[in-house]
Amino acid sequence: MIKNIKILNNFNQRLDKYLRLKYSSLTQGFIEKNIRKKNILINNNSTKANYLVKLNDELKILNFHEKLYKNKIIFKKNIKISKEILTKFKRSIIFENNDFIVLNKWSQIATQGGSKIQTSIDHIITNINLQYRLVHRLDKETSGLLLIAKNLDYAKKLSYLFKQKEIIKYYIALCEGNPKNVFSQVQLEIKNKKLKIENTLTNYKLVNKNRGISSILFNPQTGKTHQLRIVSKNLGCPIVGDNKYNINSKYSKENLMLHAFALKFQINTQKFEFISKLPDYFLNFIKKNNLKISKDLKELLNIF
Repeated sequence: MIKNIKILNNFNQRLDKYLRLKYSSLTQGFIEKNIRKKNILINNNSTKANYLVKLNDELKILNFHEKLYKNKIIFKKNIKISKEILTKFKRSIIFENNDFIVLNKWSQIATQGGSKIQTSIDHIITNINLQYRLVHRLDKETSGLLLIAKNLDYAKKLSYLFKQKEIIKYYIALCEGNPKNVFSQVQLEIKNKKLKIENTLTNYKLVNKNRGISSILFNPQTGKTHQLRIVSKNLGCPIVGDNKYNINSKYSKENLMLHAFALKFQINTQKFEFISKLPDYFLNFIKKNNLKISKDLKELLNIF
């Protein structure tokens, strides 16, 4: 069976990634093999896995079969989510339309599942609707804004915006110690889980300091695992409650004081800006240490 697909959006996305998003059952090996065999064509021509799919391209799959090109999400195990967790999830939604959700994720819940993870945001959204998809991640310990696509079209759109660095992210952190500079940009090489070196770029601004604690605004330009936690440590002021990069701290029993508080982006001609509230434990620590942070966090966006 031949399947013809007209590309109706300008995602500028690699062909292999486009196919894995559309048909999550496909492996990278299967895709590359069928591209080599010319079972997958672009505009009736042979192509490569790294071809960037563009608006009005015509994708032709010559060996299309629903059993091969299916979406695994349909067959995901439906993990039972408690009413308490579902209620907490729904109360944490700060915006929702037909295409995406903005969630103010609470600390100590993982974004994705794993061998040791019983409940995650991914488990919850799969339980609500099989079409919902994560488009970015936050550490388990990090609270704050998380985008969830409600359909494949917006999963692609939002993923593309993240890839193009067109979604602006702001974090607030409470750190132990003070950075040398009040305002700066940090270029730092960090090792990922596979021990490969990755380049990171982070803007930061010292908001306030008192009693050896700094409140710092971060605007990451890249999105690598633990990026802000590693950058903070490198600045000489690791984040309060970070038991991985701030060990032997007197604040080791505190929650991680890192909160993704703002997101800004534009889809077509519509502009979006979302601001979340700080968690109670965050506010209590601020009050206890006499740190002055405006209750209207939107004011912090004018710093950069």
